[in-house]
Amino acid sequence: MTPTAGTAETRTSGSGPDAVVGNGRPETSSDGAARRVPAPGGRARGARTIIVTGLLTIVALYFLVPVYWVVVAASKTTDDLFGTHGFLFAENVALFSNLAQVLSFDGGVFIRWLGNSLLYAGVGSLIATYLAAAAGYALSKYMFRGRNLIFGLVLGGVLVPGTATALPLFLLFSQMGMVNTYWSVLIPSLVSPFGLFLCRIYADATVDPSLVEAARLDGLGEIRIFHLIGLRIMVPALVTVFLFQLVGIWNNYFLPLVMLTDDRLFPITLGLNHWRSQTDRLPEFYELTTGGVLLSVIPLAIAMIVLQRFWRGGLTEGAVK
Repeated sequence: MTPTAGTAETRTSGSGPDAVVGNGRPETSSDGAARRVPAPGGRARGARTIIVTGLLTIVALYFLVPVYWVVVAASKTTDDLFGTHGFLFAENVALFSNLAQVLSFDGGVFIRWLGNSLLYAGVGSLIATYLAAAAGYALSKYMFRGRNLIFGLVLGGVLVPGTATALPLFLLFSQMGMVNTYWSVLIPSLVSPFGLFLCRIYADATVDPSLVEAARLDGLGEIRIFHLIGLRIMVPALVTVFLFQLVGIWNNYFLPLVMLTDDRLFPITLGLNHWRSQTDRLPEFYELTTGGVLLSVIPLAIAMIVLQRFWRGGLTEGAVK
């Protein structure tokens, strides 16, 4: 039976060994060799992959090049820092001597600044993440009057920059006698409007109401349900909130600048700026500043490497049909 137009059978164009199969399936030429013609759209997908890979490479270089420059700058003396190419190592690498000088200068004040930053960022991030998780879970799973109004106010808080609230906070803490103390920097770091917003959205999507109801039927109280079920399912969101809060507090400069005058309470950002301000009259402070910047990046890099595995979806996601 001769195939007619419109049938599902394969047709070829041309003749001989160069004939091309119309639907991209294997074709056997006159010499018996099988050839596969690429399916339509394969080249387009390959081009898109190349473009996306190229863009991601550019973005990665955008973030990695400054880190590379910091490593190179921290390995140079002051003379080499201005006398050699900025992205090339000098003949005499002074990285370890510079870092040792940073850690020992002025009785180890840099170590104290590093400890202050770990206190502000570590404690502040942990408490802020827990409070954001509790508030987001409550807004997601409990129905009460004014719930949407509270959530709207939280969204408004996300739009307010931290610099706009620094002066009102200073006036408030000055009346309370808490200026120039650890509390003046730590307490404002305990609230994360963005973290509350993210936890509420994530709880809506992952914490199934049937799991909560089953836990209630088993006799668990609301606090235990939140800690045993809610927190475990929300781990990826909690890690995201923690890292955002950690980086934000670690890099915070304006709030400590307004609140603190005692250099023993400085975080690492304020301390490094204090060193940089002295480079005009004491050029050796360039070595201290560049070495300190390199050391200040290490804790954030460690936190990112250690916590990135928790971004994977929780094992309980999808457990309820």
